[in-house]
Amino acid sequence: MLGTKLNLFDAFKNETLNGCYNYIWLMPYRFNFDLTKVPRYFFKELARIAHQKQVHKKMGKTSKKLLDKFRLQEITGLNLSDALTLLEDFVDIQVRNMVFKEKFDKTRKRALLLPHCARKYMDNRCKASFDPEIPSYYCQHCSEDCLIHKATLLGEERNYDVYILPGGSCITKILQKGKYDGVIGVACGEEIKLGLKILEEFNVVGQAVPLIKNGCANTSFNLESLAKVL
Repeated sequence: MLGTKLNLFDAFKNETLNGCYNYIWLMPYRFNFDLTKVPRYFFKELARIAHQKQVHKKMGKTSKKLLDKFRLQEITGLNLSDALTLLEDFVDIQVRNMVFKEKFDKTRKRALLLPHCARKYMDNRCKASFDPEIPSYYCQHCSEDCLIHKATLLGEERNYDVYILPGGSCITKILQKGKYDGVIGVACGEEIKLGLKILEEFNVVGQAVPLIKNGCANTSFNLESLAKVL
């Protein structure tokens, strides 16, 4: 693709022609963020605002007030534009989850897609097995305090097939192989947007949990939020 100018959707299409795609380089945030130090009730406020947005369709000055209330710029170090982008993506994900919740609850065969970058260890101390055909890691529960270990247990307890996806993920292969009708994905907000496009092409109902800390390693998500959508 060198020398060829593609928009984001073209790049997405070109990659999926081979049955795989790497959505991290296609639609990344241009900034890093860490919401792990934000008060826990911030996420309850997001749920309330998401419901408000679903009813009223506009957020108006609510986003800016929420940024000021929780000192989001001060905590994250983001500029106003990036902080608003992040906040509005979180709200949009909440809204979409609510819109499709009833339909998702009727699905029978489900998969949980987790980000490998949230593992406790990113080296050989992690004992996860790896299937290069998909590709996906599978948690072997080597560290009790590992976020992926805890999330995998939650999924398995609820009869989800759990995949831990590397950067070059092949969601199309997972959907083709598993014939799922419901999928929950944990990822960065921009990656979630692209993943949902793929689910729509396969007529699969999705729910999403955004990362509260992004990056290439030591990323994080809210385990309680995941438990609520499972």
